[in-house]
Amino acid sequence: MTLTLPALLFLVVAGVGAGLTGSVAGLASLVSYPALLAVGLPPLSANVTNTIALLGTTVGAAAGSRPELTGQRDRLKRLCAVTAAGGALGARLLLSTPPGVFTAIVPFLIAGASILLFLGPRLRKNHGHGQALSPMAGAGAFAVAIYGGYFGAAAGVLMLALLSTVWTQSLARSNAAKNIATGAANFIAAVVFAFTGKAAWPAVVALCLGSVLGSWLGPAIVRRVPAAPLRVLIGLGGLALAGTLAYRAFAV
Repeated sequence: MTLTLPALLFLVVAGVGAGLTGSVAGLASLVSYPALLAVGLPPLSANVTNTIALLGTTVGAAAGSRPELTGQRDRLKRLCAVTAAGGALGARLLLSTPPGVFTAIVPFLIAGASILLFLGPRLRKNHGHGQALSPMAGAGAFAVAIYGGYFGAAAGVLMLALLSTVWTQSLARSNAAKNIATGAANFIAAVVFAFTGKAAWPAVVALCLGSVLGSWLGPAIVRRVPAAPLRVLIGLGGLALAGTLAYRAFAV
């Protein structure tokens, strides 16, 4: 489909919002996916376009999170290998299964992750912690990446909840690691989607440009806002998205 100049400018602005919310809270698709639907893209094309375009979020967040990423290279290599494999599988599932297969379970995953964010510090205190990627945490990251490659709304919330629970470090450092890990899943899924013919490339470019700027600004916000209220805001945002998706899934 052909997009008008106002529609493309709208997507640039939506991209800024998506990049900002994605790098801060893992909720980029809460902004970008509805924006793509609003300019007339059908759901599958919007999903594919969204996945490719939000690679800009990873680029911007990585550029803005260099202090938080210091010292995390080795474990992020292992984590990204896991999430890249999960993203590839999720992309394959999207292209080979009927639409809406995950519709019923997704709200519960997001709600559970949001609650996990609230409980993360207590869980670390009660169950110990480490800096390595344990087999259980690796399996969890793989599952999140499958979902990220398949649809991706709030995949960042799921990943942040996981990393906040299993790693002892500041929320800002876990958030930076989340952006890279979900970006690896997104990248592989985007490569798969790029050859399907379902991406709206003008929309990809417009949304991507905005998301680079928004995601570059996000880490500076995370760096300055106290962790506890930020954790609550992200969790509440996740619960709101879970409720919205549940309404869409189960409303008759």
